[in-house]
Amino acid sequence: MTESAAYALRRPIRLGLTGGIGSGKSTVAALLGQRGAAIIDADAISRALTAAGGAALPGIAAAFGQELIGADGALDRARMRTLVFGQSDARQRLEAIIHPLVAQQTATAVQQATCEGRALIVHDIPLLVESGHWRTQLDAILVVDCLEQTQIARVMARSGLTREAVQAIMQAQASRAERLAAADWVIYNDGAMDLEALRTCTDRISAWFRL
Repeated sequence: MTESAAYALRRPIRLGLTGGIGSGKSTVAALLGQRGAAIIDADAISRALTAAGGAALPGIAAAFGQELIGADGALDRARMRTLVFGQSDARQRLEAIIHPLVAQQTATAVQQATCEGRALIVHDIPLLVESGHWRTQLDAILVVDCLEQTQIARVMARSGLTREAVQAIMQAQASRAERLAAADWVIYNDGAMDLEALRTCTDRISAWFRL
């Protein structure tokens, strides 16, 4: 057997996990992690890059000004949000700084999980559908789905945001229909679905991936 063939046999499955705000995606990621999947959280990587001492901060300061760095040494997220909403190209400029760094750290995490012999790597990506480029890097996509009114109620209860604020976040994300159209697997996390039922669904998917 050639070295490339041996690598192909042990290459872990790469599963994209996504869902709208309040869908329960993070809970599903945690459950998959408990079953032995390697979880790579794109948002967590991004937050670390823009925390105090983060690798993205010099580029952000150069592109947007030192005033975008707060007194604590981290990205001033509130000021950046205002800037992104006020300038049409600000989001693209910010993503041009952060996305290559996220990709670099993701590649390192994938290599580590592969060396550990993990059977499944779960890429937890809130904006998976919106990004467009992830599909070619994944073997399958799992969407955690629920009704939009359920999303609103959950986020308002946990964060104290107003209905209008939650709806604004949802409008900036892909629609429910767009996520479902991209899905290979769907967990419908609504109605009578409690934590134990969600665990049962996740366990079935884990078993399919031989975890």
